[in-house]
Amino acid sequence: MKLQELAEKLGCRLEGDANGVVTGVAGIDLAEPGQITFLANRRYAPLLRTTRATAVLVEDGVTIERGAGLAPLAALRTRNPYLAFARTLELFYEAPKYAAGIHPSAVIAPTANIGFGAHIGPYCFVEDGVEIGPRAVLHSFVNVYRGAKIGEDFFAHAHAVVREGCRIGDRVILQNGVIIGGDGLGFAKNADGSWHKMVQTGPAVLEDDVEVQANACVDRATVGETRIGRGTKIDDLVLVGHASRVGANTMLCGQVGLAGSTKIGEGCILAGQVGTAGHLTVGDGTVITAQSGVPNDVPAHALYSGYPAVENRQWLKMMAAMSRLPELQKRVQELEAEVAGLKKS
Repeated sequence: MKLQELAEKLGCRLEGDANGVVTGVAGIDLAEPGQITFLANRRYAPLLRTTRATAVLVEDGVTIERGAGLAPLAALRTRNPYLAFARTLELFYEAPKYAAGIHPSAVIAPTANIGFGAHIGPYCFVEDGVEIGPRAVLHSFVNVYRGAKIGEDFFAHAHAVVREGCRIGDRVILQNGVIIGGDGLGFAKNADGSWHKMVQTGPAVLEDDVEVQANACVDRATVGETRIGRGTKIDDLVLVGHASRVGANTMLCGQVGLAGSTKIGEGCILAGQVGTAGHLTVGDGTVITAQSGVPNDVPAHALYSGYPAVENRQWLKMMAAMSRLPELQKRVQELEAEVAGLKKS
């Protein structure tokens, strides 16, 4: 594709040879001539000097300097290089297509309703009363329990599971090994110390445009429902506990764990390995940094870190003080020795 055509498709401002041609996309350190790359984090700007790419997606204000002997590097200027990079990938990579039909090894209950154009792959199992919308794809070994309701353009990769009564909106993607609506951790203690299992009666609900990535679990509720808001993205190995609610366009990164009845607002980001106690609320637009533990409510539009999670600036001050503890301990010991000497004299 010529750079002029690509710039027009992406809405970018081109600096360089309009007739230059790119045939693929690559990272800035691995790109070869004929490929386009991107710079979203300015810490990698020195790589612009050495990359072999033909063109780069880059913000205004970033100066491009080239090393001796290297070809010029065309720039496609945009406010959001990372988003432009994502759209560029779509232009050069065509996802596999799946023909409509039901594989002979799939087991479909006679009362299930499968929408027009759906693809049901090998060894899938769809139970009674299930509704699956048009153009859905169940890749292979996908199980949909009885009474589940699934919208249009659903895609479930191999070994995904949707449990009984769960409701899933349009354009939802479940990556490999996802379990939607598994039992939550609901047990009551008997007098003898043993555990009595509580029936988990409430479904998990995923609204439109949600994606849940590999081996993540969204538990069903003891009562009520567990709900994931429109457009939310859930990373690998995340656990959303029973009766939790996650707002629209929130991102839960790898190994996040939400205890039961947690409420996460809209537009939040919980970075890797964040854990929350149950029955708390995180306000809209809040970011919680990696490996933080959240025992209490967090306000909207905040940046929290650490354990117990506190406002990020406070956490940075605490960590700075922590780094000086050996020096402070040594100083206290010296002062104690001086005081002891004065007492003896």
